[in-house]
Amino acid sequence: MKILVLNCGSSSVKYKLFNTDTEAVLAEGGVEKIGLQDGFLKFKFNGAKEIKELGLTDHNGAINAVLQVLTDPKFGCIESLKEIDAVGHRLVHGGTKFSGSVLITEEVKEMVHECYPLAPLHNPANMIGVEAVDKLLPGVPQAGVFDTAFHQTMPAKSYMYALPYKFYEEDGVRRYGFHGTSHRYVSQRVCEILGVDPKDQRIITCHIGNGGSIAAIVGGKSVDTSMGLTPTEGLMMGTRSGDVDPGALTYLMERRNYSFNDIQKIINKDSGVAAISGLSNDMREIEAAVNEGHERAKLALDMYEQRIIKYVGAYAAEMGGVDIIVFTGGVGENQTGVRENVCAPLKFMGVELDLELNKTVRGTETVISTPNSKVKVVVVPTDEELTIARDTRAIVESLK
Repeated sequence: MKILVLNCGSSSVKYKLFNTDTEAVLAEGGVEKIGLQDGFLKFKFNGAKEIKELGLTDHNGAINAVLQVLTDPKFGCIESLKEIDAVGHRLVHGGTKFSGSVLITEEVKEMVHECYPLAPLHNPANMIGVEAVDKLLPGVPQAGVFDTAFHQTMPAKSYMYALPYKFYEEDGVRRYGFHGTSHRYVSQRVCEILGVDPKDQRIITCHIGNGGSIAAIVGGKSVDTSMGLTPTEGLMMGTRSGDVDPGALTYLMERRNYSFNDIQKIINKDSGVAAISGLSNDMREIEAAVNEGHERAKLALDMYEQRIIKYVGAYAAEMGGVDIIVFTGGVGENQTGVRENVCAPLKFMGVELDLELNKTVRGTETVISTPNSKVKVVVVPTDEELTIARDTRAIVESLK
């Protein structure tokens, strides 16, 4: 079965085409700068990156460009669009309406629309992709895989905020969590790597990169996570503030006469590592600056790592211990120094890192703790697209 996986943002479309019989990736790439004259499609061909410059006004044009390159006589990997058996979509916010992946129907579309206020930047863009496929591949089944679904197993004590209860009942204000597809994949995959039963494990998954979140997983189910109603809560991120005293925000609104939109921009785009360092939101550049003695870069890195340590320690306490810690995401998979600095203070609970091995591991599935470590520490590259493809296949097969 050939399944196309789409991740549609407000001005971009990322894609992968899978042969799910073998789980091989047949094609991958993405369209960027949709709506601008300098928009382009980039994709891999014979191991090299190719770029096609395109002037695309909307997502219909972008997805059509993807479909054309998939069937292109030179660059393509399929002869006809009829070979695409289904399309799986990353959908960011399912609220409390979705606790798993679903076949996209008209009813599901309406329910996703009802979640728009919870993710005004993400859900509309995701659904534009669904509507574009409706037009370009009529009759092809589509599945929705939600970032929030994996965290629907959290107990009320984890997802409730200590705000007036009416805001939960009437407005849906609660912790939802994100990166759920990644947390689900790596928590399952690490158990396969270690040959253990997920039902017996207490796992902390650290999905850390420009965006980041941590999840506490017991028996294969999420019981807590760092992101909240929105992806702004929790860890310090590339340009997001993470946890901040809400009183600081109301203070700034009054003192500087900031509007709602001003505050939104500050906490999402003008904060985090980039703001503290004054340099960049790229952790590779931050580490390089630290090595050159840049004080604010060092402060940014120290803060970034300290927030991760705090959440790992808190979740270990919440679960009554931890058996496995997983690092994934762009930083988790590749920044060896961050992993070492996060694990160093965790020696008190039995974490013992193989320092030499850790220095060599970048983006590969590897146990980086010592054989004597009471807690297994493992690097597991995430594969959200494969998870979406697997879910989509299972949904399509259930229709037969």
